[in-house]
Amino acid sequence: MRRRQMKWLWKRLRQLTAMEVSREEMPMKLGAARAKAPAAWRLADIQMDKDSASFTFSLNRKKLRKVRRREGRYLLRTNLAEEDPARLWQYYTQLTAVEEAFKNLKDDLALRPIFHKEEHRIEAHIFVSFLAYCLYITLRRRLHALAPGLTARSALEKFAAVQTIDVHLPTTDGRELILTRYTQPEPELLLLLKRMKLTLPPPQPPKIFSTAAKQTPCSEDLLA
Repeated sequence: MRRRQMKWLWKRLRQLTAMEVSREEMPMKLGAARAKAPAAWRLADIQMDKDSASFTFSLNRKKLRKVRRREGRYLLRTNLAEEDPARLWQYYTQLTAVEEAFKNLKDDLALRPIFHKEEHRIEAHIFVSFLAYCLYITLRRRLHALAPGLTARSALEKFAAVQTIDVHLPTTDGRELILTRYTQPEPELLLLLKRMKLTLPPPQPPKIFSTAAKQTPCSEDLLA
């Protein structure tokens, strides 16, 4: 990535040196180049002319050697100097796992804060959120074993395409027959279900409601 950024940045800086722009406009163009290639920008020394829009640039080889020496290494800074480094690293990995859990709850699961006033509702909200996260982790591990090319988010998006609908059919005796059905899954979802060894639930049996009784189901008329 750094090499690609440096190649692009050097090409862009050469283009800027050949442009005829005002001194006020040149810093804006340099700022745009810096935003697009921040890693390469840190390795460049750029000197602007005091009276014109011209500038010179060169590679800071000392910084480049330092960056190369640090590649493949991770620096963890902490104020717990007396702790064992292995235990500190374990604490850090646990912290990243907790942060990832909150990220999944807010992004993939789209859980939002709800302000409850009663204790049992607070506990129920926490329980539902935790249960949703457990199902999310189960789905992710199942995908890793059976369909490693898919993420949990992409799988949830494919499952979200299936919708449940109620088909209302009036009968000749004034009642109403309701059929609960789901839409036909797309071929990609059928393939995913096959890879994950899952099957969609069978359709629910139809129900007959009496319109005169304000949609009250007739238990004796329920079809098996």
